[in-house]
Amino acid sequence: MVKGVLHVLSVNELALEIFENLAEYAEEFNAAYHELDNGARIIDCGVSTRGGYAAGRAFTEICMGGLGEVNFRMANIKDFPIPFIDVFTDFPSISCLGAQKAGWTIKHNNYFAMGSGPARALPLKPKHTYEVIEYEDDFDSAVIALESDHLPNGEVMEKIAEDCHIDVSNVCAVVAPTASIVGSIQVAGRCVETAIYKLNELHFDTRKVVAAFGCAPLPPVRGPKLAMGVTNDATIYHGRIMLTIKAPEIKDYLEKIPSNKSKGYGKPFNEIFKEAGYDFYKIDTSLFSPAEVVINEISQGVVYHCGAVNPDVTLKSFGLI
Repeated sequence: MVKGVLHVLSVNELALEIFENLAEYAEEFNAAYHELDNGARIIDCGVSTRGGYAAGRAFTEICMGGLGEVNFRMANIKDFPIPFIDVFTDFPSISCLGAQKAGWTIKHNNYFAMGSGPARALPLKPKHTYEVIEYEDDFDSAVIALESDHLPNGEVMEKIAEDCHIDVSNVCAVVAPTASIVGSIQVAGRCVETAIYKLNELHFDTRKVVAAFGCAPLPPVRGPKLAMGVTNDATIYHGRIMLTIKAPEIKDYLEKIPSNKSKGYGKPFNEIFKEAGYDFYKIDTSLFSPAEVVINEISQGVVYHCGAVNPDVTLKSFGLI
């Protein structure tokens, strides 16, 4: 148990409502619904299906445990029209760290996926995250989002159920590869999460963030080799975040929040990754941050600004210049 845990909101219960709608109308979402022999349920949002904007919105809102809302709009980066994702939440700490964070690596036999979403709040993956936000879920179903180019089989779903301490028939998964429309949307949809994650890494109490809004350009689908870099660049170089915070001490963290303070900043992520010999441990982790942040500190009524967008690197990553 997590000390002082908040039980009022169940991220799995809220996400399950979105999952059920997606399952019932899967064809309208360009998705495919599957029920396995053991009763586990899976929605393919891009492995063998087209997916799309509607599926991407649902996938992202599931990732946020039903405590965030997603919309799309068109805007320009210099002279180029680009679709943008807008994300907001009134529960930043729970929705971003307690659900959306990709904090669970799913490995079983030959299957591998990055796991995110509200299912993490049942086995507390990772436990430290839930200790610092004092949250855990208590629900008889688990909804997990898997970033993978393969659908999980029954054994994988059994393993997830075992870790969540629930029956496998109550495990629900949405799946999409990074190199897909839904993959691009759900990664760009983590723009707010990167800011909350960064504050947490700086040991700021993210429970003092009372509301958050963010936007990022939706990266084009450029194939499996480029997908990871392109999707991350959307936030690193063009993610813009507005945080409402009740904590005067936030002024001491400002210069450490934006991505341009990272040693690796200034090149598309795929170039940085290549120079690091494709070794993640050689990359400055502070790079995984939003480009620009505005903070309204409401106890003193002040507004802070840090960072800046980088249109040139964004467009280079997107293959437009």
